[in-house]
Parts: sequence; C-alpha cells; structure tokens
Amino acid sequence: MTVYRHVALLAEAGFLEVAQEQRVRGAVERHYRLRKDRPVIDAAAAAAMTKEDHRRGFAAAMAVLLAEFNAYLDQEDADPAAQGVSYRQGTFWLTPEELAELGGELLAVLAPRLENGPALGREPFLLSPILFPVAPPPDEERAGE
Repeated sequence: MTVYRHVALLAEAGFLEVAQEQRVRGAVERHYRLRKDRPVIDAAAAAAMTKEDHRRGFAAAMAVLLAEFNAYLDQEDADPAAQGVSYRQGTFWLTPEELAELGGELLAVLAPRLENGPALGREPFLLSPILFPVAPPPDEERAGE
C-alpha cells in the first residue's frame, strides 16, 4: 500500500484532518495533522462493521500509533527508558467470562486516570490496548480437550 493510500485511509477514518491546503502547479497540496478528538468505535459500531472495515480500522489505528510514537521519538528530550516507554505482548488463555472480567478490571483501573487533566509535573501518555484471539501454537494443548 502506498503512503498516499495510508494517508487517505487515516483521513477517511477520522484520525487526520486537513490543516492547510494550497494550490501548487494546478494541484491541491494538503497538509494533514492528527485530530485531537480521535474517533471511537463502540460495541454497536464494531458489530455493524464488516471484516474488511475492521482491517481498515485496525490499519488506521496502527498507522496513527506509529505516527504518535515517531513524533515522540522526534522530540529532543525523548528518553524512552527514563520515561517508562513499554511495548510488550502476551498471550492470555481466557474463557468468555474471564475476558469480560478482565475488561471490567482494566476499566476500573484506567477510568480514574482518564479524569486527569494537565497539571504541573504531569505528562500525557498514550495507552493503546489491543486485544484479539489468536490461534494457539501447534504444540500447545488445550486443557480438558
């Protein structure tokens, strides 16, 4: 996929907005910026999406995440180790009930922090939880099967 297609995908998904337009040799040149009010896909919207919609939405979310991370690293004072930057993955074996419980527990921990606003000594941090089922490795056996 080309860079132009990625930009179009991000704009179409509502992650980017046009910051400036100007005519250059008969063509319109657009400068984009990340929107501060990012789109949210709630459960009803997710249920109405096709698999292809989900592919495009996930690709847009990953492109925004990469852009945000690159913008952070481009800052002169960026210090990933000192600032607690983390990117990890782990596999959890969960029943549907345990998955719902995990979601509730995460929400209970994170919700109070969402109320925090700018204050002396406070820096904004981006948290991007991603959760989807994966195929178990071939050598893993499911208990009870």
